[in-house]
Amino acid sequence: MAYIQENAEGAVRDMLKEVSQSMQGPSLSALEHLDDGTAIQLSISITSQGEATFDFSGTGRLVAGNLNAPRAVTLSAILYCLRCMVAHDVPLNQGCLKPVKVVIPEGSVLDPREDSAVVGGNVLTCQRLVDVVFKAFAVCAASQGCMNNTVFGDESMGYYETVAGGAGAGPGWHGRSGVHTHMTNTRITDPEILERRYPVVLKQFHLNRGTGGLGLYCGGDGVLREMLFRRPLTLSVLTERRGPYKPYGLEGGGDGSTGRNTLVRASGQEQDLSGKACVGVEPGDTFRLESPAGGGYGDPSAVLPAVSKPPNTAAPLKGGGSLYTYKLNQESA
Repeated sequence: MAYIQENAEGAVRDMLKEVSQSMQGPSLSALEHLDDGTAIQLSISITSQGEATFDFSGTGRLVAGNLNAPRAVTLSAILYCLRCMVAHDVPLNQGCLKPVKVVIPEGSVLDPREDSAVVGGNVLTCQRLVDVVFKAFAVCAASQGCMNNTVFGDESMGYYETVAGGAGAGPGWHGRSGVHTHMTNTRITDPEILERRYPVVLKQFHLNRGTGGLGLYCGGDGVLREMLFRRPLTLSVLTERRGPYKPYGLEGGGDGSTGRNTLVRASGQEQDLSGKACVGVEPGDTFRLESPAGGGYGDPSAVLPAVSKPPNTAAPLKGGGSLYTYKLNQESA
């Protein structure tokens, strides 16, 4: 076990040394906001010995809702990002964090009190943390930044699902459409099983074309999913990227589209549910979820108009590294 951790530490140090040699200033920095305006601010200083300090000073205070993220969630997000950026495969282990010091303000949304609500921090804020880290390193554009948590039920049953969206593009690849990104890889229930076991009808489920950010490499599209309810139920949604903060593009690439949650009553009246809601639904009501898309990478004017939005294909990854292994696992599923 000691060797595994030492190997991981060495891989991260080598990556950080390489980054330090190309830095234009004393530190890397990035700022993103949750939908409610809460800031996630990050400054990264890196030494020539491959040691880094991730400083979240300036991050907003803990919130009254449930988007607070325990310190362990921030550490996990950093570990995930470092493992993605190293040049070769390393098993997931604590050694990746040995060269890293993490500074998180006490009482912030990333280090809340013990009595704070945190369920959204584990499924939403974690995704935004990854976007912040990758933005600081300028690795790739933002992905959907959300898991699109959807729950419905009554006193006799309950159903929970997460919905895919668009992945961010990067230097050499287009973002994938209709996928879960970063620290999640849940699979959605098959339509036949969903309709057989639960009082809903799946009306639509497809890619929401044209929502990904344009660029030399384009962001992945989000999805559109509609469910019609067949009996009175309670519907709850816990989502992000429904506000003014779009999934960012990089190096001149366009931002991805934000998502939207809409309840269409049986009468035809539409109700915007915003990002977080809990409402009662009746037979004939339809819930429409439009998930966020990924940002684009690079100046879109460098691409001919006829191919400015390419088919959903990605440039082949080099035969090594955690991203390559992840791609193989996805394709073999």
